[in-house]
Amino acid sequence: MIKRESYMRRIRPFIGGELIKVMTGIRRCGKSVMLELVKQELLDSGVGAEQFITLNFEDLRNAPLCRAEALHAEILRRAAAIPGKAYLFFDEIQEVQEWEKCVNSLRVALDCDIYITGSNAKLLSGELATYLGGRYVEFVIYPFSFAEFLELYRTIAPEASGQQAFQKYLLAGGMPYLANLRYAEEPSRQYLTDVFNSVQLKDVVKRNMARDVDLLERILAYVMANVGTTFSASLSPFSEERAEECRAGDDPELSQILLRRLSVLSGQAAGPAGQAGPFHK
Repeated sequence: MIKRESYMRRIRPFIGGELIKVMTGIRRCGKSVMLELVKQELLDSGVGAEQFITLNFEDLRNAPLCRAEALHAEILRRAAAIPGKAYLFFDEIQEVQEWEKCVNSLRVALDCDIYITGSNAKLLSGELATYLGGRYVEFVIYPFSFAEFLELYRTIAPEASGQQAFQKYLLAGGMPYLANLRYAEEPSRQYLTDVFNSVQLKDVVKRNMARDVDLLERILAYVMANVGTTFSASLSPFSEERAEECRAGDDPELSQILLRRLSVLSGQAAGPAGQAGPFHK
């Protein structure tokens, strides 16, 4: 397990404090592992494991606790048997209905230190400010940096040069689970495709109620194919000359993307002849 010291340095000053520690990030980026690292930090400092209360709300066995009242009652019951401070670890807290009411109440009612994780799909910074109102500190967790990737990759391919490792990082990225696949090309590609589809469909489409998924997929493909290129959600940057270039290219439908507003998530797009209007699939 990679220590991820760059994150622990930021979290460490808040350990034991009353602020709620919130860890957010893209799916499968290692948020749950961060909870384990915090636990290990506490154990190393002399805190007993019996003071921990850990719940993962993706586990079906915890389904009865996915209501604020039920979770609150269960935590109070368990905490009553803990001498001293209780350390609460809630993984995927967004699965609990009205979780913020429960967490805020536990912070007031108990001598406790609270850590929660949640997907970006439901725990964006603006919403946290509404839910927890200044009583939290947020840590955005990302996939492995190259330094973290290299530390792990060396255990899998110790003979690989730095250049080879960097090439693998550029191709595969830093999603932690890829180490379990030993960074094999085809399994890694399949896994990353599934993660991408999950983020696109479950997070972007569902959260923003996008009405034309096909158009969104094409826009995403265009954006990713033009990394480093300036573009805008308005029509103005896409001149007729540029549209003609696209019509003459390998993808005749790309011009239709360029001539639509990229604000598909708001349900608006360009109509015929580049006139703005309501979009219908």
